[in-house]
Amino acid sequence: MNEMKLTFWGAARVVTGSMHQLNIEGHDYLLDCGLFQGRRKEAEERNKNFPFACRDISAVLLSHAHIDHSGNLPGLVRCGFHGPIFSSPATVDLCQPMLEDSAMLQEKDAEFLNKRNMRRKSLNVATAADRMVEPLYTIEDAEATFPLFRPVPMHTPTQIGPGLRYQSFEAGHIFGSTCMLLDLESNGRKVRLGFTGDLGRPGLPITRDPEPLPGADYLILESTYGDRVHEPIQSVADRLADVVRRTYQRGGKLIVPAFAVGRTQQLVLLLHQLTNENKIPAFPIFVDSPLAVNVTDVFREHPELFDEEARSFLTNHEDPFGFKRLTYVRDVDQSKALNDLRGPFMIISASGMCEGGRILHHLKNNISDPRNTILLTGYQAENTLGRKIEQGLDEVPIFGEPFRLRAEVQQLDALSGHADRDEMLAWMKPIAGGLKRVFLVHGEPDQQDAFAAAIRKRYGLDVVAPERGQSFEL
Repeated sequence: MNEMKLTFWGAARVVTGSMHQLNIEGHDYLLDCGLFQGRRKEAEERNKNFPFACRDISAVLLSHAHIDHSGNLPGLVRCGFHGPIFSSPATVDLCQPMLEDSAMLQEKDAEFLNKRNMRRKSLNVATAADRMVEPLYTIEDAEATFPLFRPVPMHTPTQIGPGLRYQSFEAGHIFGSTCMLLDLESNGRKVRLGFTGDLGRPGLPITRDPEPLPGADYLILESTYGDRVHEPIQSVADRLADVVRRTYQRGGKLIVPAFAVGRTQQLVLLLHQLTNENKIPAFPIFVDSPLAVNVTDVFREHPELFDEEARSFLTNHEDPFGFKRLTYVRDVDQSKALNDLRGPFMIISASGMCEGGRILHHLKNNISDPRNTILLTGYQAENTLGRKIEQGLDEVPIFGEPFRLRAEVQQLDALSGHADRDEMLAWMKPIAGGLKRVFLVHGEPDQQDAFAAAIRKRYGLDVVAPERGQSFEL
């Protein structure tokens, strides 16, 4: 008898590396294929070694473009996958610059570490860890991935393979992000599986609000903020203005690690509003991320996805993502020149969890000056540099070297693209009555356990937080 089986490989009891395997009628499919982020050795091990034969995967269904959901697609292709990748049109457009950038970072990080290791070797201080490093994948692997994408507009039922039909809905997390409804069929038996990807918040700048899913039998639900309630979104602009003013008065630099997709554009739009309203000083603001520059161009190409707030700029013939004090930095020499610029000014740069990219150089140069502020604008996963900064450790490692953390550290959680406990419970309400089981993913154990208890109390449902590699019959 053919079975319908779901196996959890990524974002299982952790926040990153979303990847779930669905087997129907002997065919294997992946829901997401993201990079696991954390300790370098563990991340390398997990990301390089897929727990299945990549060539046997029939198709990938991608919820959205964030790297912890899409970032290992070139690795999958490198290992033999050649099937279609289904996602929303905006996600397809975002993935091209994002995966190219990810591949470039993989290559540059490997090159940097190899140079450092060769230097150590020549000084006879090399350790066993200082071996030659290969990139996880290359720009060539990323380019081989792009022809596999199949854009599917939201709300469009699409047959993916035998016994699998797919339809997507607005998730409200980032541009083009989707929740999925999967209709499964095997031997005449029908099952409906919902998958949230990452669920957004009502009222976020730029992004439209999350849509409810039609009824389902099973739900794979994210749980990043399952144990807490965010401050109201309305307070974000005032908080941001306060941090800007305080750093400006000290003559300091405001260093903002931000995801190139979503968070950077939200910050730019808020800073545009605050500038128009004269609520922040007139000082230079730099977006130092070639990826964020490319991604912002994709945002401009999809005004149909804007919420009312972002559309109001277009009505006034303004660019939501451009204003006088703002400079987008692509060139690496321009980026380096920012190190010699005296404050006060602001740099917004990727990555959001401080795990790679130009933000590492800006942190290295500014983290030890008490006049400066590091503003964290999203979730910092366990073992990332962002989490260590968030914890306020006396010293943090950047490029493998310790730096004193003396800059002020502030957080802007209300801008989080993830729904909190109460928002997720409210989103579930229309479908809770028909659910047989909820699988919690994309969360750390404490958050998941607290959220599972809240779901059981509110709706009386069977809730499981699967371990990595755990399988369930549907």
